Amino acid sequence: MVEIKGLEKFAPLDYPGFISSTVFLAGCNFRCPYCHNADLVLRPESLPTMPLDYFVSHLDSRRGWLEAVCLSGGEPLLQEDLEVLCRVIKDRNLLVKVDTNGSFPERLEELIGKKLVDYLAMDIKAPLRRYAQVVRAAGMEEKIARSIEIIRTSGLPYMFRTTVVPGLVGEEDLVEIAAMLKGAKTFQIQQFSTKNPIDRNYLHVKPYEIDEIDRMTKIIKPYFGEVRVEGV
Repeated sequence: MVEIKGLEKFAPLDYPGFISSTVFLAGCNFRCPYCHNADLVLRPESLPTMPLDYFVSHLDSRRGWLEAVCLSGGEPLLQEDLEVLCRVIKDRNLLVKVDTNGSFPERLEELIGKKLVDYLAMDIKAPLRRYAQVVRAAGMEEKIARSIEIIRTSGLPYMFRTTVVPGLVGEEDLVEIAAMLKGAKTFQIQQFSTKNPIDRNYLHVKPYEIDEIDRMTKIIKPYFGEVRVEGV
């Protein structure tokens, strides 16, 4: 059973160009210290699980208005029955976007192969050499590299994105990530939020100033078709 822990009924920015809702699914295999979904990641059992019937009724009540559903988390590909949820959405002629950390390339490839996903967004947490340090999980480098390749060759619209965090992920990392992803269609720089982080020390970390984000954006712009900024 897919554990739906949250539903944003109207999420106008989550699926570019379409009216969407966003579903938040339980659990994550990463422990990024700045992550602001601490309860969803660390204590999913403390959050009520939404019955699938309620979610289906939400979709049906918005027939003709809703165009897409974003599957987020946590890490949605942790859910073994994610395919069932995707089919429920696709059966209603809605688009499916999956937000992923890229640690389950086989499951990602399977969803793409079965035509159950229409848009992919992958968080690139750090340069590969620093992954374990940032996500606090070992042995992810090969899986991350594989997921990047799968997404880039999928033929689907996609976005890579990186959250910049003072003292953890900065300009040097961003340039290294840009070099790794060179030629990708869309990249998004995400501003770090101090809201409810997994590591409480990050409550006191001051996010980058707007001019610093602007400088980083200009530096990496030549590497991508488009560079976006979120959270500033």
